Amino acid sequence: MSIEELMRDNIVALEPYRCARDEFEGVAEVYLDANEYWRSYIDFPGDINRYPDPRSSLLRKAIDDVLGLDYDMTIVGNGSDEIIDLLFRIFCNPGKDSALLMGPTYGAYKVFASINDVKVNVAPLTEEFAVDVNLVKKMIDETKPKLVFLCSPNNPTGNKIDYDTIKEIATYNQAITVVDEAYWDFSSERSASDLVKENERVVLMRTLSKAWGLASARIGIAMCSKKIHEAMYNVKYPYNVGLPSSTEALKALSNSDKVREGVEYTKKERERLVKLLKSCDKVVKVYPSDANFLLVKVTDADSIYIELQKRGIVVRNRSRELNCANCLRITVGSREENDRLIKALGEL
Repeated sequence: MSIEELMRDNIVALEPYRCARDEFEGVAEVYLDANEYWRSYIDFPGDINRYPDPRSSLLRKAIDDVLGLDYDMTIVGNGSDEIIDLLFRIFCNPGKDSALLMGPTYGAYKVFASINDVKVNVAPLTEEFAVDVNLVKKMIDETKPKLVFLCSPNNPTGNKIDYDTIKEIATYNQAITVVDEAYWDFSSERSASDLVKENERVVLMRTLSKAWGLASARIGIAMCSKKIHEAMYNVKYPYNVGLPSSTEALKALSNSDKVREGVEYTKKERERLVKLLKSCDKVVKVYPSDANFLLVKVTDADSIYIELQKRGIVVRNRSRELNCANCLRITVGSREENDRLIKALGEL
């Protein structure tokens, strides 16, 4: 089945809106085309009174140079959440099509599916949170999803899905396979970016919210084949990423050595925190993690969550997620923050 056949008919036939900055590229002395105001009122290193580049060209060039994601295959979104929503809007007919998730996983997939009136089916992970490939294939055959989401490293479990498993599922799946690598910087696993070049039905997602420290800037990245790339530009909001966010993202990408030092620091702290947590009486199990967080099984997640809050520490209670009874998700913070967490757990 071709990419066009997988898309909604109205998206294939869509005549997209073209904004002023789509019609003119380059530099002019006088801009009277976009109904902008002629001046700005704040001190900002850029033309904040002008609409931003709808294609985020400078940022995508930097993403190519630093992250190795091909310029011609990337699109920048207002966080990865915009990318996820776009995929549902492009490929899934409301009230008709479905998506397949590996549960437990990132909760926003299900939320965006519900917003777009798309049914969600879940292939449960094993007790150790591994992907059951045979079950996934069986559910692909039975439910015929338009979108299959693979989050690696997975949220909230923290474990990676190995490259060969992702490739096997993506090859078997004749619809769209979405590989979410939000936490990839903290992992040693091979990226699925090569699969995008081999398989036009694979979409890769990255973000600058985690390792790159730009959660507030909302910079999500999709790498995809030509037809999907074109559809995303046609469907997304014209000016979806503002100049302030792009400017800060360019600063971060130009400082990649420092960012990678930070990643190594976090990985070392992750291992130290694992050892410290295992020594706590309230901790039953610490699951392996390739992300910047740990899934921790405790004696009573609800009460410990509340007691930590009283001590000024907020973690995430994931006890209501599939196979996560009495589990807390704990982000790896600074050494001082991690020590404070361990001290608080000791006080319990």
